[in-house]
Amino acid sequence: MSIIVINPNSNEAVTEGLRGALAPFPNVECVTLTSGPFGIESQRDSDAVVLPLLDLINSRPDADAFVIACYSDPGIDAAKSVSPVPVFGIQEAGTTTAMCRADMFGVIAIGQPSILRHRKYMRRMGVLSRLAGERALNMSVDETARGANTFKRLMEVGQDLISDGADCLILGCAGMAKHRKPLEDALGVPVIDPTQAAVAMALGAVLASSF
Repeated sequence: MSIIVINPNSNEAVTEGLRGALAPFPNVECVTLTSGPFGIESQRDSDAVVLPLLDLINSRPDADAFVIACYSDPGIDAAKSVSPVPVFGIQEAGTTTAMCRADMFGVIAIGQPSILRHRKYMRRMGVLSRLAGERALNMSVDETARGANTFKRLMEVGQDLISDGADCLILGCAGMAKHRKPLEDALGVPVIDPTQAAVAMALGAVLASSF
């Protein structure tokens, strides 16, 4: 079994964070899309990675499933159309997992511009009625992966979302992965790392197909 987790930005610090967060899962390989932008922080960034992402998928015929580790799920439809194996997006997987854990969920975004992109996708999924709110850290992808003040901001934004009515929180960027457990312990509500959620779904799909 081989689950390929693709970081579609070129920031190796994000990929290293993913490797740490996914270490408990078997048969997972995290790779970086080296031609991607340093951080996917706009619609243009999201659109720019689609063709290189498809090329990477086509170059890995050994994969049993792919996970696109960017919260806006860039290129998810195109990837599913060309891949002979299942492809999972972390926004879709994280949202689905959150709705299994609580009635209302909140999303912690990296920046304000990301929120509109996320809401359009959630509207397409038909889940906006379960969204308590989405609030931004107003940090870059790189800052969330390396920054000394990231956890403090996560606490502040998480508390605001709980006040908005969220019973569960989703980390709306793959770069936040290492903060999931400390944040859950501090806030007392389930916190979903969407990449972990997507990998769990991918492993389940691959195992189920073997029965």
